[in-house]
This record gives sequence, structure tokens and C-alpha cells, in this order.
Amino acid sequence: MGEENMRILVVERGRAPCLPEKAVTLDRCRFCAHSRYFEVGGVKVPSPARAYCSRSGATDEVDLNAVTRIWCDDRTSEGYRSIMSIIS
Repeated sequence: MGEENMRILVVERGRAPCLPEKAVTLDRCRFCAHSRYFEVGGVKVPSPARAYCSRSGATDEVDLNAVTRIWCDDRTSEGYRSIMSIIS
């Protein structure tokens, strides 16, 4: 999926609008299979969940307090999907 088809979730007070009626904490996004990138200081970094699933954890820790936006590939409004079902 190209970036033009992703949802960009603006983070406000440590929460992202996962679904229209449900904002979630960034801890959820951090472990969600739909999260692709986190923006920290204007720089996109791979989501910890996506990096773990694709490269066995080869990513730096993301400072969740500094995240301003999240690139999300959930276009069907599924909502949070834990990576645990993928890696188990």
C-alpha cells in the first residue's frame, strides 16, 4: 500500500483517533499491525510493530511522548489489531 492510501492520525494529548469514535493511547498503536510509521521531530520512523514483524525487532525505540503523527494502513476501520497474533 502506498503512502497516499494511508490514514495520517494526528496525535493529541498522547492519543490517536484509531476509529472515529475511539481515540487510543500510543501504546496501542505501538503494538498495532496497522501502524506503519511514527513521526518524531518531523522525521518518519518505522512503527515498532511493523519493524518487529518484518525485521525481528530491528528498530530504535520510539519516544512515544514525542510522536506527533502516525501513518496507519487501516482503510477498512478494523481498528486495533495486535501484532501478537502475527508473531505467535
